[in-house]
Amino acid sequence: MKIPKRVKYEEELDPFFLDEIKKMSDCQEIDACIQCGTCSSSCPMSVYMDHPPRKIIAMVKNGFVDETLRSLTIWLCPSCYTCQVRCPAKIKITDVMYALKRKAIEKKVYPSRFSIPVLDREMSRIIAKHGRNSELWLILGLYLKSLNPFGMLKMAPLGLKLMKTGRMSLRRESIKNKKQLKSLLNALKEGTP
Repeated sequence: MKIPKRVKYEEELDPFFLDEIKKMSDCQEIDACIQCGTCSSSCPMSVYMDHPPRKIIAMVKNGFVDETLRSLTIWLCPSCYTCQVRCPAKIKITDVMYALKRKAIEKKVYPSRFSIPVLDREMSRIIAKHGRNSELWLILGLYLKSLNPFGMLKMAPLGLKLMKTGRMSLRRESIKNKKQLKSLLNALKEGTP
């Protein structure tokens, strides 16, 4: 992915982006980032990222909304918490990355056929409908909506082994009281307790 170089003027920056991410990630320590680079040097995926974690934190602090949410970095974060554990300022970097993913999904600015947002949507849909996740149906939905459907054929031997050992089932799992689940999810959407 080629990143276009251009000047960003102060009026184009969002002064409320930092506060929004602080609230979403429950990480008030972002302001304490001293740009030491410990997070970036600790991350096992940083060599594949378009912006290292240190730069993502700087972009959040300075209101670069579009650049941050469109970055592949937030999708490549392995959620290993190495950056968070080693951060001298105790910034919850992994939680910030999760908040950025949620924000990118909300604003629909993620890569369209990238598997992680598709997996998130598919899992949320299955849980909202049935109350439980069924791995087989999740993987089927993921392959059909994001990857080459023929890629499932390569995974078939593993799937059959998992079914033979009882680790994966063809049965779609479901909870009994779906009405209660729907009212709980509606209350969450409305923001009421």
